[in-house]
Amino acid sequence: MPVANNVIILNKPYMVLSQFTDQEGRPTLADYVPVKGYYPAGRLDYDSEGLMLLTNDGQVQNHVASPRFKMPKTYWVQVEGIAQETQLAELQKGVHLKDGKSKPAKVRRLDDALVSERLWPRQPPIRERKNKPTCWLEITITEGRNRQVRRMTAAVNLPTLRLVRVAIGHWNLVGLAPGQWRYDQLNLPHQGASKRQPTGHKGSLNRSPTKHPSRARKG
Repeated sequence: MPVANNVIILNKPYMVLSQFTDQEGRPTLADYVPVKGYYPAGRLDYDSEGLMLLTNDGQVQNHVASPRFKMPKTYWVQVEGIAQETQLAELQKGVHLKDGKSKPAKVRRLDDALVSERLWPRQPPIRERKNKPTCWLEITITEGRNRQVRRMTAAVNLPTLRLVRVAIGHWNLVGLAPGQWRYDQLNLPHQGASKRQPTGHKGSLNRSPTKHPSRARKG
């Protein structure tokens, strides 16, 4: 049975809303997480994939979602074009967006073979253009603006084609296929700071799965 401060780690599939209801009949979290009393700690865009945290505790929800705690969020991003060092440097120092300059980010190129080994194929796949090469970036930010990573890459002429969140703080997608989830737990002290220090994502997608229970959508 779930306990206080319990967290659900979900690998949200592509084209699924990060909420439990939708008047238009689109897929939602309810199609994958049949547990009552849990709510998203932050959001993930409909057309993005990967790690979402759900919790039954408001303090945990605030700690994860509030920008004042600067919880790092790491994304693997497939962009159109081959990223140059100058473009990576721009992203690292922050780029100018309509709602202000982004804070410095951690950015590095990823090897295509590494990504192919660790990520699942997207369904449907991205639309490929014969004359437009692509590359993968790992981007870690501590903000949570609307569609921020997509806007950041667009600002340096690297449009995002696919976006997968692979880590939030110390949580990652180890052992979770799209649509699967598992329980985890975080106990927060009274000041709201985590007892466990968050760390960035560094290739954790190929580590051994944890032994927390997992569920997948049936049918």
